[in-house]
Amino acid sequence: MPALLPTGEPLAGPQVRLEPLHERDLLLLGKLLRDPELYASGFGMHRQAESFADAVSLARERYLRPGDVLDGRGGGRLAYVVHIVDPRLGEPGTVVGTSTLAEADLTNEKIHLGNTVYGRPWWGSAVNPAAKLLLLGHCFDDCGYGRVRIQTDVVNKRSAAAIERLGAVREGVARRDQRREDGTFRDTVMFSILATEWPAVRAGLLARIAVQLPG
Repeated sequence: MPALLPTGEPLAGPQVRLEPLHERDLLLLGKLLRDPELYASGFGMHRQAESFADAVSLARERYLRPGDVLDGRGGGRLAYVVHIVDPRLGEPGTVVGTSTLAEADLTNEKIHLGNTVYGRPWWGSAVNPAAKLLLLGHCFDDCGYGRVRIQTDVVNKRSAAAIERLGAVREGVARRDQRREDGTFRDTVMFSILATEWPAVRAGLLARIAVQLPG
């Protein structure tokens, strides 16, 4: 089937639920972006927020730009907020992070999964594999993409390790790829998952969730 744009509908699983980000979510994301540990390993492309109001402003600029919608030609984005469902991960309904689908290219059947950030209490938990299971399933099974790109700053070793644990294939480093907000340039580590690799990646994610949240 031809590739389709992500629907913008909520993505629900037994561990987490993803919903398109709205203005009302920015206050909660602002709280997450205030944590200095997020920036210790080169997180993101923006500076560390100086205040809570500044963090909310950064969240709006980064995740909720007016008119920045997926166009199927490589432009736009769709940001999600991640809510807890399974009480073993915390209070159900708690917003624990965000992730984005962007740069959807319908002709070439490819899309970028990025801008992922979680609150520190959920680092290394089942939240990321559960959220990626939903997002990747939507990309491959529902929308028919052949390739999902995931990338990070070369200095962000924690993020790169998390991407590798998903089962993504490291393709290489794009040197001097993007200008950071402070004016320096980052080298970007590129990973991808292909549709042919998705069944094995899905099985790996399910196995990780089962280990981290034994029944």
